Amino acid sequence: MSIADFLTDLFNPDLAFLPKALAVAVMSSIVCGVVGCYVVLRGMAFIGDAVAHAVFPGLAVAFVLQGSLVLGGAVAGVATALLIAVFAQNRRVKEDSLIGVFLVAAFALGIVIISQAPGYAGSLQQFLFGSITGIPDRDLYLVGGAGLVVLGLVFALHKEFVAVCLDREMARSMGLPVFWLDIVLYTLVTLAVVISLQTIGNVLVLALLITPAAAARLLTDRLGVMMLLAPVIGGTSAIVGLYLSWSYDTPVGGTIVLVATAVFLTAWLFAPRHGLLTRRWRRARADQRPDDTGPKPRSAAAGAQEASPAVR
Repeated sequence: MSIADFLTDLFNPDLAFLPKALAVAVMSSIVCGVVGCYVVLRGMAFIGDAVAHAVFPGLAVAFVLQGSLVLGGAVAGVATALLIAVFAQNRRVKEDSLIGVFLVAAFALGIVIISQAPGYAGSLQQFLFGSITGIPDRDLYLVGGAGLVVLGLVFALHKEFVAVCLDREMARSMGLPVFWLDIVLYTLVTLAVVISLQTIGNVLVLALLITPAAAARLLTDRLGVMMLLAPVIGGTSAIVGLYLSWSYDTPVGGTIVLVATAVFLTAWLFAPRHGLLTRRWRRARADQRPDDTGPKPRSAAAGAQEASPAVR
């Protein structure tokens, strides 16, 4: 399918779900790209995975009650994030262990809840892998509103988040409320995950949160540039992925993730400073340069001084 045909389908009234899917995919990719920068800097990818699973019981309850999946997932994810943050204050059990406990428990609860609904197998597949045909108008507005809230909080608390991500103890000594900043960050990760679920699914949403930010991390050493590159990479991956999915009849979530992964691999190989092949090429050029560290010719005065007796 050509790009012109794809654009024609976007404006086809009989395919009204397609522009909604594109809008949700781009909005969620931008939000995940921005929030994912903090996730990558802090090394909290496991938390993102836990949140992605923690929203599942909320999705299941919303589905059984015929409510909004976005709101249901957000409530469940925020509740789990609060539990993790509270229990993590006890240093006897480390944060990654707590995340593992709540991750499995939340996902198991979601499976039990949704199994009580008739025809739950098809619904379970929709939750796990996404569906571009089932996005109602109200969820489109919820995604847009939630995205604006997330981006607003990110810009308002950017300095505090950076301080906590780089050095928690230093941030605590500076008087920053580290516990509440953790709560807010977990909540933002939850919202970023929830608004991405219907397009990309529960299983693959972590890639949308991590992969664009990781690619941007390879391309620049400046956090501000990284936070601009990550949503651009995510949004572009969503557009290209949806186009390829529509053209070749492939799952949209998986296609978007593969496009983003291809961008990451390209950056890993060819990034200007940190790319593998780029570093090897620079090293090879350095090895080919003439060696300027050898002994240099001495002046006549220096030679005469060496020939004369030393003066003490």
